[in-house]
Amino acid sequence: MHSSVPASLLSRRGLLRAALGAAATAPLVVPVFATPAHAADAYETLRLKWRGLLLGTGFDPAAEPFASKLAALGATARDLRSSMAPANGSLWPDLPYADPEPDTDAESYTYSGNLNTSFNRLRTLAEAYCQPGTGLTGDATLRAEILAGLDHLHDQAYNANQARYGNWYSWQIGIPQALLDIDALLYEFLGAARITEHCAAVDHFVPDSAVAHYTGTSTGANRVDLCRVLALRGVVGASAAKLALARDALSPVFPYVTSGDGLHADGSFIQHTHVPYAGSYGAVMLGGLSMLFALLKGSAWEATDSGRQVVFDSVEKAYAPFLFNGLAMDAVSGRAISRGVQRSDTRGIRQSDHLRGHAIIACVALLSQSASTAEKTRWDGMVKGWIARDYYSPLLASPALNVSALARLKAVDDGTSTASPEPSGHRLFPGMDRAVHRRPGWAAGLSMASNRITYYENGNGENLRAWHSGSGMLYWWGGDFANGQYSDGFWPTVDPYRLPGTTASRKPLADGEGGVWGAARPDVRWVGGTTDGTYAAVGQYLKGLSSTLLAKKSWFFLDDAVVCLGAGIHGRDGTGVESVVENRNLGGSGVHAFTVDGAVQPTTLGWTGTLTGARWAHLAGHAGYVFPGGATSLKALRQARTGAWSDINRGAVSDPVTRRYLTLWFDHGTDPTWASYSYILMPGASQARTAARAADTGWLTVLANTNERQGVRVPALGFTGVNFWFGGTVGDVTASAPASVMIRESGSTATVCVSGPLRDGATIDLTWNRPVPAVVSKDPAVQVLATGSALRLRITPGTLAATHKAVVTLG
Repeated sequence: MHSSVPASLLSRRGLLRAALGAAATAPLVVPVFATPAHAADAYETLRLKWRGLLLGTGFDPAAEPFASKLAALGATARDLRSSMAPANGSLWPDLPYADPEPDTDAESYTYSGNLNTSFNRLRTLAEAYCQPGTGLTGDATLRAEILAGLDHLHDQAYNANQARYGNWYSWQIGIPQALLDIDALLYEFLGAARITEHCAAVDHFVPDSAVAHYTGTSTGANRVDLCRVLALRGVVGASAAKLALARDALSPVFPYVTSGDGLHADGSFIQHTHVPYAGSYGAVMLGGLSMLFALLKGSAWEATDSGRQVVFDSVEKAYAPFLFNGLAMDAVSGRAISRGVQRSDTRGIRQSDHLRGHAIIACVALLSQSASTAEKTRWDGMVKGWIARDYYSPLLASPALNVSALARLKAVDDGTSTASPEPSGHRLFPGMDRAVHRRPGWAAGLSMASNRITYYENGNGENLRAWHSGSGMLYWWGGDFANGQYSDGFWPTVDPYRLPGTTASRKPLADGEGGVWGAARPDVRWVGGTTDGTYAAVGQYLKGLSSTLLAKKSWFFLDDAVVCLGAGIHGRDGTGVESVVENRNLGGSGVHAFTVDGAVQPTTLGWTGTLTGARWAHLAGHAGYVFPGGATSLKALRQARTGAWSDINRGAVSDPVTRRYLTLWFDHGTDPTWASYSYILMPGASQARTAARAADTGWLTVLANTNERQGVRVPALGFTGVNFWFGGTVGDVTASAPASVMIRESGSTATVCVSGPLRDGATIDLTWNRPVPAVVSKDPAVQVLATGSALRLRITPGTLAATHKAVVTLG
């Protein structure tokens, strides 16, 4: 431990500020992490509340999981402290921030990012100083070093006279949030001069005009982040006007939107205009709102806008549907899926779907403190259930969560609420071209793209090869198995041309192909589906990224299976085209048995097989696959693939990662003409159940699988699903215009579900050629034209591709 402050850490202005702050520092006799008995004023009350939100309350620092977490924080802080070496243009040698050619190119982004990281490292040191059990608690020398570091960064880079360069986010959100957190934690030691200078710097980079208009970089999660900056600026600088502005500027975030950034009524969350982002930016928004609601509650600046109920509703509408056993599905996490281990992260934490899920769950636990009693009761049960089920990456040992988040989660887990089980059912999100299907024992997520929603997002050198993740990627997890499928080195090692569920051209693509920030979108409208909340019919008209590829893809989500159809597969890229049934991550050493029609295939790495005529296949410990009528052009490969996170994210480490895969795909050949496929995915099915399903040729009838229409019937489930790419007739169902139709018969009634995925509002006339004596109930958008020997309905679907229902009696 340092015995004194090196002179190099204290500039002349820093020494002056230290002297000015002496009056504030000398009389303090309580530990810096303790709360004085009485707050001097409203601002001090808010400062103390914010410190409690940052550091946590009501936990025993000597008990687990806190003792280990605090010790790790101390170790990280000691490493950061020992490597801090102030110099012209840097505070840490590995983080130069002085940009010799300041602008907004990639190099400038790196410099501004380094400045951001420098402030975040100082925040880590401040937390280690304030928290108990770190080995650095109340260390006066460390405190002086932190203050000197703040002075260094202020004098050289983040001050009221500096012009910003690189990434706007660093200057307006990342840096001021870290700076103001440090100011709240060390307020007693700052002195008036520092407070004035810090506030002036924040005012310079984040003026009131930053929230004057709800547009550009001031929407959704970014707006909430900006409001957090303004609110803390108000707290630290004792400004009622800033606090009021922060509160009022939240209001545009609350209402539902029908396009672009924000929460949609169907539960979609969009950021960057075209990117589904509940798992990343949405999590930031939820976290920011939960913190601000808690901070301002009971104060003169409490957020009371009735629109905030939309935020509370979003927990169950927009976030929980994408959480499974503690993980947040990658389909709504954008660039974040590529981050892995970042070079700038001195802790070396490998980011993953589980860690993103943990952060959202911690936000729910905090938001519950501002919610109604009924909401808190439900959410506590949900949180407790997620904690209980995340066997792959236990929440209460999560490296992504700080002590305060763990304290809130531990309090819920120790509480009296009953853990809620995973729900069962289907959720369709037409606002962001996503679907989630949950059944007892497994869950699946589907990612698509349209003229509204990007294939994938890259930017800031991140997520460079997820080109085809919006081309029908089908994710799935077991209830108690394979929960690390996409967590365990999947993205840097998977073949990016063979993502499971997708149809793609083998045409080579450049890193970041199609443009940044969600610019790459296909010129198609028919993407969506219909659901009764249990089963679903979903479809995607696919045009390949930078490709001539065309395809029609349909998924019918059922009880224990997903029926997958593809047709109209056509390309002229001069390369092969493939539809990927499965590309399963088997971990670093997996030798899971792969069986085809009862014959076990080799486990040798490099094995390939052509499985023409196969009726079923089974991958031990994962799933069964059935090929109605026998497969054509089906191939399999068992291989080990090596990559690095830096291959797909320029800020990540370059250490090699190797994972084994079992890949199963339909090879449509070079430049196929109207090719097709069909298969049934059965997650978690045993080999015997898979073989039995293949032998039961009456279980599934494929009614149509063409470029015009795709449909199936499953008599045992009373299920009929049809995607009409064009109007026409499939089996007993006729549609006058493009539509997605699902009919589910149960006893003496049936539920008819229809949507208009084209979103043009055009009327759809639907005929079901079955005796229907009466309509029991219907949506307002549904008009009954005839009952009796056949049912005729007219649907006016609107422009949001919502499902419209009619419940009818059967003759």
